Formats: sequence, structure tokens, C-alpha cells
Amino acid sequence: MRPILRQFKLLLTPILILLAVTAISQQVKHKPTGVKIMSSQLKNFCQLAAEANVEFIYPAGFKEIPAINNENFSFDYAMVLPGHDFEIWFRVRSQKLNWADYQRYRSDNARRIENPDSLYNKIGPAQAISFTGDKNYFTTIIPQDVLARYNANAGKTYLLNLLDMPETKHYKYALLITLQKDHIGTIVAVCFANDKGADFFKNISKVSKCLKFKP
Repeated sequence: MRPILRQFKLLLTPILILLAVTAISQQVKHKPTGVKIMSSQLKNFCQLAAEANVEFIYPAGFKEIPAINNENFSFDYAMVLPGHDFEIWFRVRSQKLNWADYQRYRSDNARRIENPDSLYNKIGPAQAISFTGDKNYFTTIIPQDVLARYNANAGKTYLLNLLDMPETKHYKYALLITLQKDHIGTIVAVCFANDKGADFFKNISKVSKCLKFKP
């Protein structure tokens, strides 16, 4: 493990990780508030969130920026916190049709598909590698009591030492969060920063009313 990532791992204690994960799982409403005019990007994101049974509220102080959607990164919505080196990207996906197909064809060897409830286990590492270029990242399983605040069944966090890329605006570090609600959908959130210390998590706490699955 590279020295900088080892320092990152030692600095970010389980308590800080718990605070980071909890920060995105507070009381929310389906229709985002605090936004006078919804952009086409926000409308599309809210539609995807509704399809995945995800509730969203726009966090105070954040500003919408274009989400990256190309062959390397595919995200639905992105925000920046003005005056801070902090950015967050979201992707939400419904798994309802995939679950229906899984149930329909589970006895048909020719048409059987992978259980969609396990997809989050592949989404996280694949996304982490796309950001880091290797497998040198630190993974944590989200505890059940924290998952309950998201109305989620499973999830993981990944602490990343980022590649120097224009797509990520040359940010140095990121916290990747994946959440899974069985038979329903997945949430991916990526928080970017140039500071790997406490300020990173203070900024994450400002996204305290953001996303969770409906009960």
C-alpha cells in the first residue's frame, strides 16, 4: 500500500467514517426544496430517484454543476460547495425490472441473470478502480444501524487516493459510498476533496439532508 494511502487509512477512524456515512441519511422529502427553478439535470435526476424509490432534498449552500457522463464516469447529478474544495456526485438506479427478470428466468439457464441485489458489490470496486487506477483503496462495510437510516439493506464505503485527472478537477481524495435496497435500487455517492482531514467530513456533514430510500 502506498504511503499516502496508508496515512489516509490511519487518519480516518471508524468513527469518522460512521459520521460521513450518517451525514447523507437524514430526514428528506421527495421533492427537492430550496430550489426556485429546477434545471433539466435536476428534473432528470429526480425522475431517476423516483424510479429507484429514493427521496432527495437539495442541501443548503450547494450549487449544481454538470454531471460527468462519458465512457469513464457515468453520474446523474453533481454539486459543488462554493468556497470549499468539495464536490459530490450522485448516481441512482432502479433494479425493479432487473429483479423481475431475475425472478422470471432464474430457472432458465439460457436466460438467467445475476441477482441484482448483489450488484453493489461489483459497482463499488469497479468505480473505485476507475478513480484510482488500481486496487489500493480502503473498504468498510456500513453497519446495519447506519443502513437503517437509509432504509437500505447493504452498503460499503471506499476511501480513495485519486488519479490526477481533469474529469475529477485534479481532486486528490474521495469517499465513495454505495447503498443497496433489495429488489429496489442502488445509490452511489462520491465526495471529492483536496484535504483528507476533519474539514472533509465537516463538508460532508453539510449534505445532511440529501438521499435515502423510501421506507
